[in-house]
Amino acid sequence: RQAQAVCIPAIHLHMTAATMQVSQKDFEKAQQQLKLLKKDPGNETKLKLYALFKQATEGPCNSPKPGMLDFVKKAKWDAWNSLGDLSQDNARQKYTELVSSLVSAESAVQKEDASPEEGRHDGYETIIVTTKNNITKIMFNRPDRKNAINHKMYREIIKALQEAGKDDSTIAVITGNGDYYSSGNDLNNFTNIQPGEMKKMASDGAVLLKEFVGCFIDFPKPLIAVVNGPAIGICVTVLGLCDIVYASDRATFHSPFSQLGQSPEGCSSYLFPKIMGSAKASEMLLFNKKLTAEEACAQGLVTEVFPDRTFQKEVWERLEAYASLPRNSLAVSKQLLRSMEKEKLHEVNSKECEVLKERWISDECINAIVSFFQKKSKL
Repeated sequence: RQAQAVCIPAIHLHMTAATMQVSQKDFEKAQQQLKLLKKDPGNETKLKLYALFKQATEGPCNSPKPGMLDFVKKAKWDAWNSLGDLSQDNARQKYTELVSSLVSAESAVQKEDASPEEGRHDGYETIIVTTKNNITKIMFNRPDRKNAINHKMYREIIKALQEAGKDDSTIAVITGNGDYYSSGNDLNNFTNIQPGEMKKMASDGAVLLKEFVGCFIDFPKPLIAVVNGPAIGICVTVLGLCDIVYASDRATFHSPFSQLGQSPEGCSSYLFPKIMGSAKASEMLLFNKKLTAEEACAQGLVTEVFPDRTFQKEVWERLEAYASLPRNSLAVSKQLLRSMEKEKLHEVNSKECEVLKERWISDECINAIVSFFQKKSKL
């Protein structure tokens, strides 16, 4: 669901008093409609709504700029300030249009949910889980956020993997909905944290991440990643824990840890040097090199690359053939392949999470994330 972008019109049209009255009425109606939305529209959209509301009711930004570490207030201030001299009438119009788009999108989703896909599992908001033809498919489903993984999505993926490991399916598949496979960890996970809560955030985040990666390590059946588009961060590093990785030729693979003042996770500090050699792994994990699908395949991270136009057809035909193989035989063989390394992988996962916990509360990491949001707000 893609929210409309907030554009600042170059020309301010003259509005009659009658039109302004209608606009004010629509503006008030939009405020009521917003309260009735069932699904959180996401932080980026909420910032746009906040900025447009303030511009519509108070005019251009007139409050002092908050401190650098007050992430929430600073993000709100930046959003409001970015609207410049946009007139109150136009801000009111843009606010009303944005709320209307959110209402329409939610209505479309509700209609879709009224006729659920065959074999669809209930109880998920950020992912879609289905079981069909002996395949349990876990699909990242935040396309408006490039499938960025927030805290709820982490927990839902954990739950889906645990259930898929016990159900009657033969194999499990992870993929993304929309243009992206996943843009990795949602950095908005860091924005609503007060300075005094940083240590708790880091500790809780490390526990969640350790459990998340542990589910990939312990998954008892063949686990296949179907990488339909760009992949970033955590969703790249756990690919080393999947049994097969199929990619579209438009997919890319990027792990910008040092760029964000962080460090590797997903057992990549151990598995990537084994898979691609220490020099190539260092390019990715230390120096933020982005790999094309072909490069990732040549270095052993990806099993096979398919043309994007035939990707879904070719891959799913192959997966259905795999799913027709004897289930118990595949599970036993998977356990043999993983058993020699499992203890080591859990050890690596624990160490990586401990290091990350320290990185998240470091000035270097905080400054890098603040810089990221500053650059993003200027785009």
